[in-house]
Amino acid sequence: MIATTPGHRFLPERLPQPTAGYWRVDPARSHASFAARAVGRSVVGRLPLTGRVLMAEPIEESTVRLAARASAISTGSPWLDWLLAGPGFLDAGAYPEISFRSDLLARVPAGWRAVGRLQVKGAEHELACRFDLRLDDSQPGGPPRLKVASSLVIDSRWVTRQRIPGLGRRIVMTCSLSLEPDI
Repeated sequence: MIATTPGHRFLPERLPQPTAGYWRVDPARSHASFAARAVGRSVVGRLPLTGRVLMAEPIEESTVRLAARASAISTGSPWLDWLLAGPGFLDAGAYPEISFRSDLLARVPAGWRAVGRLQVKGAEHELACRFDLRLDDSQPGGPPRLKVASSLVIDSRWVTRQRIPGLGRRIVMTCSLSLEPDI
């Protein structure tokens, strides 16, 4: 599943890949969102993302490094934020960072793929995701920006071993990144 927004221009098929070089994740415009069912209702939230991407030639040698502070979880409810950042879930005191690193990007006929490792609570989990690239709105005269949108599913056991009534095993995550050249 790919999250897309109407009105954005996708990179034309004739462009083989983004410009090679380092790209910085703009933390003000980048986040990971999640949705899960627990106790009969949907819980949604988000985490701001930081990081860096190296677009290499060939593209398969590119690298991605993303990070989120576990304590920065935001659901709109201070009590739920405290609970999710606490020792029963993300345990932000002991594991302050959630990270993703990928050492393989590939363009396939159906789009882009990334294969890497998600680290949650000190444990690494293999993860593959599909993502889209599109041109992002940039400031007139400013550097070009790329928008990356992806969707993936993680196992709730990566976050908690506690039995939570109604908590499904699947947590749907959507990542939205705004990249700008890191000059």
